[in-house]
Amino acid sequence: MPLELDRPTADFSLRPALDDAEFLRAVNAGAAAVQAGTDLLALGEMGIGNTTAAAAIAAALFGGGAARWCGLGTGVDPAGLARKRAAVDAALARHAGTLGDPLLVAAALGGRELTALLGATVAARHLGVPVLLDGFVGTAAVAPLGAAGLAHCRAAHLSAESAHGELLAELGLKPLLALDLRLGEASGAALAILVARAAVACHAGMASFADAGVDAAT
Repeated sequence: MPLELDRPTADFSLRPALDDAEFLRAVNAGAAAVQAGTDLLALGEMGIGNTTAAAAIAAALFGGGAARWCGLGTGVDPAGLARKRAAVDAALARHAGTLGDPLLVAAALGGRELTALLGATVAARHLGVPVLLDGFVGTAAVAPLGAAGLAHCRAAHLSAESAHGELLAELGLKPLLALDLRLGEASGAALAILVARAAVACHAGMASFADAGVDAAT
């Protein structure tokens, strides 16, 4: 199912980024990408400007405004950061009436790629597939599901984006790695896969005291 990334979303400071039909198509596109029997799903994103949408979603869900959630992203200068914060605060004011509904927040402030990540995470939950989340943007994309809806997810790493740690704390997620990575594209999740494999191997292959013939009393 195509994601229509060549079609721009609306300016979220003026109206919802996605209308209902566009939102549902993006959710379904993400959900359709998850196959039953998958051992582990690593989710990431790529693009420029998506930390602005991520900051807007986080601010809408957890409060604090743009000042709390807007970071440097790919390295904007002070003037760029000020414009970014102004855009997020304008979007929050424009959509103030929808901030109580997480899915309306996702549609109003996210984009097709973030919504597809949301759909993929929901599908993984239904299929019993564990999920590794990547950085700030990927975490913000699924944040509308809340901590309970992300019980099948783990945070792969703590990125260098300033608000990522706060967002993980709001969702009750502890990162497996903290390497100051700024690059997205699921690079942190790819590294964390090795940690997950090692943990599974230890859990499945470690002998118990009984197996090893060790007296537990000693």
